[in-house]
Amino acid sequence: METIQVEIFGQKYSLKGGSSDGRYVRELAAFVDGRMKEVQKGTGTADGFRIAILTALNIADELYRIRAQQDSTQKTVSNGIDRIMELTADTQHR
Repeated sequence: METIQVEIFGQKYSLKGGSSDGRYVRELAAFVDGRMKEVQKGTGTADGFRIAILTALNIADELYRIRAQQDSTQKTVSNGIDRIMELTADTQHR
């Protein structure tokens, strides 16, 4: 396992990951760092723990919304496929 050095909100972290994971882990760290800086600007607080919690809640909210959207899209597609199958079956029986 490779040790990957990242910096998030001024703190350095050593993370373990596979050799192919390095770039991905750095991208994730940069994403979290950016989001934490956005939260800090938006709230004006300097408390790193509070910023981390608010950032985690914002990211969780985004994830839940995307999952709900994906579920809705999947149901729409599934219903469409079912309807096409019904129409195809009706056409074959005529």
